[in-house]
Amino acid sequence: MRKLIEQGCGELGLAVTDKQIDRLCCYADLLVEWNGKMNLTAITEPEEIVTKHFLDSMTALLTERVQGRVIDVGTGAGFPGMVLKIMRPDIKLTLLDSLAKRLTFLKVVSDKLEIDDITFVHSRAEDGGRDARFRGKYDAAVSRAVANMTALSEFCLPFVKRGGYFLALKGPAAQEELDGAKRAIATLGGEKDGVFEAKIPFTELSHKIIMIKKVRQTPMQYPRKAGIPTKSPIGGCYNLKKGPK
Repeated sequence: MRKLIEQGCGELGLAVTDKQIDRLCCYADLLVEWNGKMNLTAITEPEEIVTKHFLDSMTALLTERVQGRVIDVGTGAGFPGMVLKIMRPDIKLTLLDSLAKRLTFLKVVSDKLEIDDITFVHSRAEDGGRDARFRGKYDAAVSRAVANMTALSEFCLPFVKRGGYFLALKGPAAQEELDGAKRAIATLGGEKDGVFEAKIPFTELSHKIIMIKKVRQTPMQYPRKAGIPTKSPIGGCYNLKKGPK
């Protein structure tokens, strides 16, 4: 696993230290151990953890939009947020998830890895986005395999400050999702900044990251109450594809 992480980072053009590799290996061990207690991921083979979780998450760094205060919306088992924090200790990370048991796992991970400056928020994205402590406070919001782009924009853009970025880690249907979310993105104060494509080392997978720049404040009526963004998406267009977790 150590060699695979080192070689994978090299192929992505990312520098990685022995300490960072140690932390990623420990993270992988904890993921497998805790997955026996709760359903965190379907990916448990060491090589796949490295490629489909770690290296996949790291591709967000290649956009050069991950900086300052970063929130991972619907973090799940910590992807991509925890990996980004390991690789970029300078970011101020918030991990938000609606399930307390996932955050319990991530707190154990942060303790074991001796990373003590992460904020954990137990909340649905719709509720967190209306909370004055978090609304408009972040330089970047990231999310992976949470929802279709239309609903995901309503989940994430309220957290981002003007001039910041929302990064949606997506699969092959990224452009299709983006096309269907144009009205929602504009309504929520965002503007397309491009679609970044990165090949995942040691796989045939090509990851696409939709980059949205926050150019205006999100209107106060958004996000709407929990459940509404998915049931009644802005623009009325919704595609259930969201990719593997």
